[in-house]
Amino acid sequence: MTDLDTTLNRLLGPGRPEVSCEQCFDELDRYVEAELAGADPRAVVPGLDAHLEGCPACAEDHASLRALVGSER
Repeated sequence: MTDLDTTLNRLLGPGRPEVSCEQCFDELDRYVEAELAGADPRAVVPGLDAHLEGCPACAEDHASLRALVGSER
């Protein structure tokens, strides 16, 4: 994905359902657990992947939580 694509996605949205930042915060632990368990996190928390693509703050939280939980395993 180019910088232009990333910018356009942030401005226009993902074109599919996505959760809010509040919903992301509430569901992020389930999403990360599904990822690390090898399950499809998009099926566990629909719309969260779309939100992470367009929200740098939540994407940073996701990366941090995934690193923390992954290091504990």
